[in-house]
Amino acid sequence: MLDVRRDGAVALLELRREERRNALDLELCREIHAAVDGVVEDGARAVVVTGQGSAFCSGADLGGVYATVGAPPASSASGGFLEALYGMLHHLTRVPVPVVAAVNGPAIGAGTQLAIACDLRVADETARFGVPTARNGMAVDAWTIRTLGKLAGAGPARRMMLAAQMLGREEALACGLADRPGSLDDALAWAHEIAELAPLTLAHNKLVLNGSREDDEAIAASFEAVWASEDVREGAAARAEKRAPVFKGR
Repeated sequence: MLDVRRDGAVALLELRREERRNALDLELCREIHAAVDGVVEDGARAVVVTGQGSAFCSGADLGGVYATVGAPPASSASGGFLEALYGMLHHLTRVPVPVVAAVNGPAIGAGTQLAIACDLRVADETARFGVPTARNGMAVDAWTIRTLGKLAGAGPARRMMLAAQMLGREEALACGLADRPGSLDDALAWAHEIAELAPLTLAHNKLVLNGSREDDEAIAASFEAVWASEDVREGAAARAEKRAPVFKGR
C-alpha cells in the first residue's frame, strides 16, 4: 500500500491504494509511520509524500472510522485506527528532516491532515483541500484545527471547519495553505534543493516551528549543537573560499 523509493538524498513515499483513492486505513498509517523512520535512519535528508493516480488522499477509510462510532477514545476500537492516524500525523511533525507533500489531487479530511502534517506543500492544478467533518458528524483533534488556522489563516480555517468549505489550489496558494504550485517532479526538485541545506539547522528550525514549551530543553540543546557542529565551520570555510558548502549533518 506504500511504495518507498530513494533518489539520492530524497526519499519518496507514494500512497498506493488507488482503488480507494489512497484513503488512509490502519495499515497504511502504520506503514507511513515506519517508513519515515526507516528512510531517515538510512540517511534521507528530505522526504516527499504523494498519492498514486489522481488523488493525494481522499481521507480516512470510513470502514475503519465507523468502527470507532460509539466507542470512547481510550477503547480498543478507536485505539486502533485513530491512534495510528494521529500517531502518524504527529510523528511527521517531529522527524528531524523536512517533509514535502506533493498534493496531486483531492486531499480531503485525513488527506488534508496528512498534507498539513508535512512541512511544505506543493499543489498541482487539481489539488483541493477540505475537512468536511461537519457533513458527517465526526471530529478532528485540536492540533488539526489550530494548524489549519496557523497555515491558512483564521478566515479560511473557519470557512473550512464551520462551513465545510473546500479550498482549490489558487485559494490555498493565496492564503498560505499551499506553498508552491507544481507537479510531483517540482516537489522532488524542491526537496533536492532542501536536501543540500544544513541538516542540523533544518532539524533545529523544524523543532522550533512545530514544538511547544515542553520542547524548550530540546530546542536549547539543538541550538547549541548547531553552533558546535562541523557544519557551521564548513559554512564559514565555504564563504571564505567562495564555494558552495557541503554539509554533512555533524
